[in-house]
Amino acid sequence: MTTIERTEASSRYKQGMRHLAGAISVITADFQGQRSGLTVTSVSSVSVDPPELLVCINVEASAWPLIEKSGRFGVNVLHAEQEALALRFAGAGGVKGEQRYETAPWSQHQGVWLLDEAAVAFACEVEEIVMCHSHAVVVARVLQIQATQGAAPAPLLYWQGQFGTLQTRIA
Repeated sequence: MTTIERTEASSRYKQGMRHLAGAISVITADFQGQRSGLTVTSVSSVSVDPPELLVCINVEASAWPLIEKSGRFGVNVLHAEQEALALRFAGAGGVKGEQRYETAPWSQHQGVWLLDEAAVAFACEVEEIVMCHSHAVVVARVLQIQATQGAAPAPLLYWQGQFGTLQTRIA
């Protein structure tokens, strides 16, 4: 395959993947007091018993070495009112590392930073890492779950390059 063919295939792949709506999560990481994090749509359930999930993380992300060294991380599932936080953890405006945490309330659980206002948050411990090109596929055991009380808030989604939420219709 030539470089032009690879570029075209990559572009078509990205366009195709934009058809997958994904829930937005913020991954938090801490190692010896150094914090960072990133915004992802690549979180999925693996198992209920034991409770496990997986997340795909670009190894160039500032949070990756912290996760790799500490063996723990947080998955904070965002709700529709948290778009600004998603952008902050995506590095919008050049915000990096510790600065990403400044505009929201956080608590530490099992050595992991969880967003107090997340729809649901999971404190996780790495069980297995599979390197796949530019990303690490991380399988993790869920150590603790922190969920919003009361009615579940609408999720923050990413689809076709834009943030959005679900529109439900009751028949």
